[in-house]
Amino acid sequence: MKPARIIVLVIAVVAGGIAALLAGRWDSAPPPAPVVQLETTDVLVAAADIGLGSAVGLQDLRWQTWPTAAAGANFIRKNERPDAIDELAGSVTRSAFSAGEPIRESKLIKARGSGYMAAILPSGTRAISVEISPETGAGGFILPNDHVDVILSRRDRAVEKVNGGIETYTSEIILPNVPVLAIDQTVEEKNGQRVVVGKTATLELGPRQAETLALARQQGTLSLALRALVDFDLKDAAAAADEGRRGVNVVRFGVSIPATMK
Repeated sequence: MKPARIIVLVIAVVAGGIAALLAGRWDSAPPPAPVVQLETTDVLVAAADIGLGSAVGLQDLRWQTWPTAAAGANFIRKNERPDAIDELAGSVTRSAFSAGEPIRESKLIKARGSGYMAAILPSGTRAISVEISPETGAGGFILPNDHVDVILSRRDRAVEKVNGGIETYTSEIILPNVPVLAIDQTVEEKNGQRVVVGKTATLELGPRQAETLALARQQGTLSLALRALVDFDLKDAAAAADEGRRGVNVVRFGVSIPATMK
């Protein structure tokens, strides 16, 4: 065989080998990226929706895998409290839970046989009911967890003496920013309910505020003025309750109206 042909043949074989090698590298898939193992922990969650004031049963709680980094410090973890379901069964909810929501003990209380209303009341407060109607209860638009101002309207005989016997009525806010616990027996909004037209409203008050309200019922007509949601200042509500515990009768303003102008 001529040397030229041998050289051409060698070059062709080498080129073919290089081409095959390159094609094999091109077709091969890149190695998979390493899988990052996410650290998890089991936390206690609500197995279904649990309403406000409900007794928690064993079937209402379950463990659910949760990313450790996302588990809050107030979450109940199985590795820390493996018997938590048995420990918390029988508690009463102070706030509602949604299905899958982590259970927090601050939203539970041991009722020890008491009713749900006594269980959900904050320490140092009292629940007291007042009769209402659509006219005195904001047309039925007051719902549990709303805040209201309690207004007393009464006849002012002292002013009548000064005005020469002209029949005069006064109106004043005696208790501002009071939380509403329930309307009749309804303690939370259910099934998309937007209006609760009831005959009684149960309010959360301090001991002395409760006395003020009981006395005011004997003096005239009580009305509830619904406060705007943006005015639900919890600090103000706590301060008002504290004033009630100290015996301070809270009155923000009052007006007198002669009967001839009504």
